[in-house]
Amino acid sequence: MRGGTASTVLTSLLPPNLDLWTALALIGLSFATSLITATFSLGGGSLMVAVLALVFPPAIVVPVHGCVQLGSNAGRALVQRAHIQWRLILWISLGALVGTIVGGQFASLLPERWFEIAIGTFVLITTWLPQPKIVGTSRLLQVAGGAVISALSMVVGATGPLIATFIKGLADRRQLVATHATLMTIQNVFKVATFTALGFAFSAYLPLILVMVVSGFAGTAIGSRLLVRVPEHVFRVGFKIVLTLVALDLIRDAVF
Repeated sequence: MRGGTASTVLTSLLPPNLDLWTALALIGLSFATSLITATFSLGGGSLMVAVLALVFPPAIVVPVHGCVQLGSNAGRALVQRAHIQWRLILWISLGALVGTIVGGQFASLLPERWFEIAIGTFVLITTWLPQPKIVGTSRLLQVAGGAVISALSMVVGATGPLIATFIKGLADRRQLVATHATLMTIQNVFKVATFTALGFAFSAYLPLILVMVVSGFAGTAIGSRLLVRVPEHVFRVGFKIVLTLVALDLIRDAVF
């Protein structure tokens, strides 16, 4: 009887049309994706949005994903705070603020599949072809890049690979992970604020989101320890492989 009562209480805290086992699977997913991202800087966010798209309608996926990723990235930034490169944060974040506001108003009118193909192709090119380091060359470019990426994030949800192209010139992998997490935290703060202003009802999803954030922090703590133990060349190769897999999955999702 008590077990049935507990199950009923837990079920009552879940969003509409979401069963307990699916919710537990999402909580486990949050742990796994945070561990992946804390170890290789990115990849977890794209995996998260792909799975959420199998569970929730499109109009719910991006807001919920943004809220969960806000907690996950904030936890990672906190754990790695000593390595954040603040000089790279300001201008990209300024552009992110503008891009989020614009994207929230107009991006939903644009075809998502073409954005996914463009993002996937861009990530593949910037991952494997020689190119100059974007960060540090132009503040205007950083502002513009932050704006465009954040506008896209209002459509496709996970734009971590694009943010990564602006900071991948950092030599220290701990700086790369910490700075990436900070930029994504700021972007997701803007995203959640914008969706709230547009009237999205986060309250129905808040219990699930909070538990997923806690689970994600546990994954971050373990992944951060793995980060310093992974040899440098393995990290760099793994970083490229994760970027490539994410890009190919985006293209696959758009085409098929």
